[in-house]
Amino acid sequence: MLRFECDYAEGAHPQIMERLMATNFEQTPGYGVDTHCEHARALVRDFCAAPDAQVHLMVGGTPCNLTLIAAALRPHQGALAAQTGHIAVHESGAIEATGHKVLTVPSDDGKITAAQVDAYCADHFAQGNREHTVQPKLVYISQPTENGTVYKKDELVALRAACDKWGLFLYVDGARLSYALASEGNDVTAADLGALCDAFYIGGTKVGALFGEAMVINHPALQEDFRYILKQHGGMLAKGRLLGVQFETLLENGLYTDIGVHAVGLALRIRDAFAVKGYTFRYASPTNQQFPILPYAAIEKLKEQFSFEFWEKYDETSAVVRFCTSWATKSEDVDKLITAIENL
Repeated sequence: MLRFECDYAEGAHPQIMERLMATNFEQTPGYGVDTHCEHARALVRDFCAAPDAQVHLMVGGTPCNLTLIAAALRPHQGALAAQTGHIAVHESGAIEATGHKVLTVPSDDGKITAAQVDAYCADHFAQGNREHTVQPKLVYISQPTENGTVYKKDELVALRAACDKWGLFLYVDGARLSYALASEGNDVTAADLGALCDAFYIGGTKVGALFGEAMVINHPALQEDFRYILKQHGGMLAKGRLLGVQFETLLENGLYTDIGVHAVGLALRIRDAFAVKGYTFRYASPTNQQFPILPYAAIEKLKEQFSFEFWEKYDETSAVVRFCTSWATKSEDVDKLITAIENL
């Protein structure tokens, strides 16, 4: 069985495993204050051209989201997100468990617009009894989105302007950021995120790391006391140097970028194979996630050799499925999948 259902099915990139083994017997302080973490933080700042940013190395995406949002919001405030956003549908109510509501807006492709943010805030602050409802204070987006779609730079600039207009924080979930940066037609750089966002994280777990994400915080109000909040929410790893070593390896010599290019290239081969057969797609994804709409009979046939994710029912005869590539996806395995697609 060849697996294409996610981008974290394997352990970690061999270069990371080698570096972890090479440093295994080093004795370092705990909790992320070792030299590996300091070097990793410097590399992250360079990567996103944000010399004044705080960088916190964290274990996973959900801890990143709930800790940052808890730090950003007062008790009566909430986070605006697409109805398909990760914090709204795939985090088991983690944000609500911190006492903050996720305020969702409609989205078909996973993205939200500056116009939606503007309209939502205008409606809220126009209410005479607005104190009876949750106040929007943060905009949460993912780059790429849950649906593999990617924000263009002008969309991010517009979102930044809307957040400035209403006094909102702009926060970007970058769990799969490398795949967005490597995507077809992308015009957003890591430096753009460093310039436009109040906070964002650079994903490692889904981009070759054994585990870990790098939270980048630009806004001074979010920087204050963040390590206290990180500790309180269980996100401070005692063996913090394990995170530092991994991000050193990902960022020192371009491995993070190379992984994105590799995975996206293979994903687009899969996309093109389905397109040649006449299948359409639920979302126009240029990233490592592809969402073809397939007849149930074709799905069952492919399931004989391949593992992939059921996404949603499309109609009575077909469904949307997801094929996902990663650092570990082999070209020869994609060849086998393409042959199976051609034989449907």
